[in-house]
Amino acid sequence: MISAAARDALQTWLATQKALEGASDHTIDAYGRDLRAFLTFMCAHHGGAQGLAALARITTADMRAFMAHERGAGLGPRSLARRLSAVKSFYRWLAEREGFEPTTVLSARSPKFTRKLPRPLSVGAAQEVIDMSGEHATEPWIAARDQAVVTLLYGCGLRISEALGLTGAALPMAEVLRITGKGGKERIVPVIAPARAAVMAYIRLCPFPITATSPLFYGTRGGALGARPVQKLMARVRAQLGLPATATPHALRHSFATHLLNAGGDLRTIQELLGHASLSTTEAYTGVDTARLMEVYARTHPQGGG
Repeated sequence: MISAAARDALQTWLATQKALEGASDHTIDAYGRDLRAFLTFMCAHHGGAQGLAALARITTADMRAFMAHERGAGLGPRSLARRLSAVKSFYRWLAEREGFEPTTVLSARSPKFTRKLPRPLSVGAAQEVIDMSGEHATEPWIAARDQAVVTLLYGCGLRISEALGLTGAALPMAEVLRITGKGGKERIVPVIAPARAAVMAYIRLCPFPITATSPLFYGTRGGALGARPVQKLMARVRAQLGLPATATPHALRHSFATHLLNAGGDLRTIQELLGHASLSTTEAYTGVDTARLMEVYARTHPQGGG
């Protein structure tokens, strides 16, 4: 049983993460699950509710027991690393507030895991996906909608939540689009002509009123289009084209980044277009590594000798 003091501290920390750090609702939910799992374990491990004073006295053995328990429960290295990261963030905040030394928790080693690199589609396959995305629809306006969504995902590198979160305020669609991404962070992305044309083709056929406050993309029943129909669409298209299971809506975003890099795009600019907080995340998206970066710099930088 988590003590009332620990529960209150957790809720205060989560509120702080949302208000000051701009964490999304999805991230806050994940933090909450991770910390509740940690606090619940410590209660069971010590045989009773753990107040803030007890949490400040956690030992290296306690941390090892927690990690072993989570691994035994089937938590993979990536998920365990994320859970431990949440615990450490919470402890940094708690230690500053309560005045104790958090080194024991902060020094716990995160499990090693191999970062899975995304698998982008080839340029040809991405174009085939766009071309075929409207072929499975039962009505012309749905075909136009599906093609518009897929074209935006690939043409602008949007997350599916970003594309589906657009409202009629985005119209008339200009050459740039203001996107609100993770943590409420805004960025400006260029909109290529085929994407603008696809959206306008959908607008002309859409049977529902599109206003500044309404969804841009409607579902068949008149509500906002959800992610599931787009995921099902991609599943049908990839089956028809013989593409791997990794050809998901998100793979179109990966493809956008990789194809820009391969065409000579600057990695930092691509980072800004994707809305990544860290350049290392962009490197993972594009499959670029340090050796390749150094090769590019050596060949193109004025002082690189190339």
